[in-house]
Amino acid sequence: MTGYVIDRAGVRWQLPSLLAWQLDYTAGVPCDSFWLRFLWKLGSDTDPREWVEFQAEDNGERVFTGLVDECERTRDSDGEIMEISGRGMAARLLDNEALGQDYETATLADILRDHVTPYGITAAPGASLPAVSQFSVAVGSSEWSVVYDFARYYGGVAPRFDKLGRLVLTGWTEGEERVLGDGVPVTKLVCRDRRYGVLSRVLVRDRYSGAVQTVENGDFLARGGMARRVITMPGRSSYKTMRYSGQFQLDKSKAQLERLEVEVALPFCAWPGDLVVLERKEWDRNGRYRVAQATVGMDERGYWTRLDLARPDFVM
Repeated sequence: MTGYVIDRAGVRWQLPSLLAWQLDYTAGVPCDSFWLRFLWKLGSDTDPREWVEFQAEDNGERVFTGLVDECERTRDSDGEIMEISGRGMAARLLDNEALGQDYETATLADILRDHVTPYGITAAPGASLPAVSQFSVAVGSSEWSVVYDFARYYGGVAPRFDKLGRLVLTGWTEGEERVLGDGVPVTKLVCRDRRYGVLSRVLVRDRYSGAVQTVENGDFLARGGMARRVITMPGRSSYKTMRYSGQFQLDKSKAQLERLEVEVALPFCAWPGDLVVLERKEWDRNGRYRVAQATVGMDERGYWTRLDLARPDFVM
């Protein structure tokens, strides 16, 4: 993999050969991130204090686009080492506060114009989200929360960023499944069953009428789970909207109940959203999963990919 930085003047600089690196890809939350280490020579033509963006390429293909958050130089008897780290392009939306406002009707074009494009971010093609009546942006909200609320709660799509740094507002693609059979060099398998954070019941209360709708996770209740949340809707809401919000919260928490972690001794095995089929001998959790998070790296062990797998219908 080759790393590049872009300075404030827009000049792209190729970094020296990397000694170690790690790229973290998520399904939108939390933000993608990167870290890398390389030898640094004092007096180089570019100044790390001027670096703004980071790009990574593997075999000529862009595999990461993000922002430089921190540069650290260390000098000892072995020479000078540079480490840089940062986040994906979602950082632009996370770091900026939105202007509180109310839309009589908010369209996707409105959201992109007011909350995305001012930060130099483009949207990937294919997005088609419905307009939302009486859409409000609360004071103190980040630009990311505006985009997330509009896309996820009203459009049913989890926003995320692709390898080119573009905002993606379409659903998961049901492409080719990646099979991790016994011929794939899997070095580690972890199965994690976690009850903490999983909700058994959500009560959604209408602020004006006082009506309360209840949604339950029957399977978790049957297992002895007991964790209730109460949500008060900020405005007048229909039963459908109230139930959807409660069901969404249940489904989102349920996605944490069962997770698998697979480590493979190869780089770039899969990306968030990809479907993965586990077919391993002497493993009792084989089946079809979706990648919730992927971490790719290179260190003293060589190249590796760590995949966080959830059920195919998991909710972000």
